[in-house]
Amino acid sequence: MNFKGQFVFFLLTLISVTTIAQSIPKFDVQGHRGARGLLPENSIPAFILALDSGVTTLELDVVITKDKKVVVSHEPWISAEICLNTDGNRIDPKDQMEFNIFQMNYEDVKKFDCGSMGNERFPEQKKMRVTKPLLRDVIIEVEKHIKSFTQYEVDYNIEIKSVKTGDGKFHPAPAEFSDLVIALIDEYIPLNRVVIQSFDFRVLQYIHKNYPKIRLAALVDNNSSVEKNLSDLGFTPEIYSPYYKLLSREAVQQLKDKKIRIIPWTVNEIQEMTDLKKWELMD
Repeated sequence: MNFKGQFVFFLLTLISVTTIAQSIPKFDVQGHRGARGLLPENSIPAFILALDSGVTTLELDVVITKDKKVVVSHEPWISAEICLNTDGNRIDPKDQMEFNIFQMNYEDVKKFDCGSMGNERFPEQKKMRVTKPLLRDVIIEVEKHIKSFTQYEVDYNIEIKSVKTGDGKFHPAPAEFSDLVIALIDEYIPLNRVVIQSFDFRVLQYIHKNYPKIRLAALVDNNSSVEKNLSDLGFTPEIYSPYYKLLSREAVQQLKDKKIRIIPWTVNEIQEMTDLKKWELMD
C-alpha cells in the first residue's frame, strides 16, 4: 500500500475567493496537518496554533473507524513514528499496520497517545499527550476559536486517504467513505468552505458526480502528463495539486489555460517557494 506522506508545515497556495472579516492575503497559507512542526500533527492543539499563526486554510487527513466515525489521521493505522501503544510503550514499526483504525471502534482508537513521543523529524515539536480526534470535534473547536479569537473564517482542505487495495481492509469503498465524510462536514460548516483532495481519482469522480458543488483537488505523485492525468480523472477539477518537483513551465501554462488552480506540494524551502512564484502560478 502506498499512502504518500507530505512533510511540509505551511503550503503557500492560491487563495479561494470567500468573504472574511479581514483583507484576503495574496497567498493562501495552509497549516499542514495543523502545525506539526510545533505541535503533534492532526491534533486539535495544532489546528488552534495554526489559526493563531495566521493560516487561511487548515489541511488535514481523514480515516474511518469500525463504528463509522470520521477520524483525523494521516495513516489508517496507529503510526509507530508518532504514537505509543495503550501501555505507553513504543510500537514496533513492522507491527504498526496491525493497529488498523478501520478495524477499531473510536473508543479504542482514542486510547493511543500520539503526541508524548514527539516526532524525530521535527525537533521543535512540543511533546504532549493527544489522541487522534474526531473530525466533528476538530471542526467544533476550530469554529469556536474562530468566533472567539481569529475573527475570520478559514477553509478546510480535507484529504480522503484511500487506495483500491485498501477497500474493505483499511477504509470503506470510495462511495461510502465520501458519503460519511461529506455528511459529517455538512452538519457543521458550509460546504463552500471545503476542498476535498485525494490521490484516489475514484473518490474525486464519485464526489464530482454526486456533490458537484464541492471543490476538488487532484493530488498527483506520478510522472504522467497533465493531459494524461486529467484524461484519467475524466473532468476538470478546480485544483491540480502535484508534487512540486513534477511541475514544469509547460505544465503550469497548460493548467492556467484550462483555468485550473495549481497548488503544488510539498514546498518546504523559502528558495523553492520563491522559484515557483517566478513561474506566476498565481495568475
